[in-house]
Amino acid sequence: MTTVEISANLHYQLPNPADVLLAVEAIPMADQRLLNDLLKVKGDCSPLKTIEGMDGLGRRTWLHAEGRIDISYAATVEIDREATNIAGLNTVPHLELPPAYIQYLMPSRYCPSDRHENFVTTRFDGATKGDQILQMAEWLFDNISYAPGFSPIGATATDTFISRRGVCRDFAHLLIAFARAADVPARMVSAYGLGVDPPDFHAVVEVYLDGRWHLVDPTRLAPEEHLVRIAVGRDATDISFMTIFGTANMISQSVNVNLPGLQA
Repeated sequence: MTTVEISANLHYQLPNPADVLLAVEAIPMADQRLLNDLLKVKGDCSPLKTIEGMDGLGRRTWLHAEGRIDISYAATVEIDREATNIAGLNTVPHLELPPAYIQYLMPSRYCPSDRHENFVTTRFDGATKGDQILQMAEWLFDNISYAPGFSPIGATATDTFISRRGVCRDFAHLLIAFARAADVPARMVSAYGLGVDPPDFHAVVEVYLDGRWHLVDPTRLAPEEHLVRIAVGRDATDISFMTIFGTANMISQSVNVNLPGLQA
């Protein structure tokens, strides 16, 4: 069991009135218990409106604002999760898949899994789907360079496959595309991760095997047992920490995840 302290501070300037959808709050779950958390927004904005996150997990927050907005989130989370071990696991039959999870078998905007079917079927031959996911994650770690700051706008899993470099979202998109090409339901997860360097919002993957979701971080920046989920979805479209329906300029932004009593 690990307890982590989280802080996120976002400072943006909105030149015109805009709707903003935030997804920065940790999800209360059996394996990650919120001891305390608080979201604050300062600036010329409407009252906050909270809505449910995708798959009924967590919460997202709407606001309408103009000018400078200062967003802060702080939480203490107790994580009770063992290291991911999916070797030997398999998928459930399609007919037994919960209806809400069917979408995670399909290609999506940033994860065109149908374009990777030939590569996946000829490259990954593990005895079980769990073994194949481990092979895929190993291939990504060996063949894709983690390059902070490199992630072209609109880059898809296929773009990353060609360029052979990217950031955490690119690693996640490509693993999701590979998994779905192998008929394994896979979704993207935004997370706070202890040990992520440079500190930032992190993106990882969950695969649905033996009737439950399992976290996988293909970048290996943070152990799965030290991740705190924020949001889940098909790809980056669904899990962005801030979606602005208008224009905005970033003033500054920081994310820190630490053990209690330690400074960033």
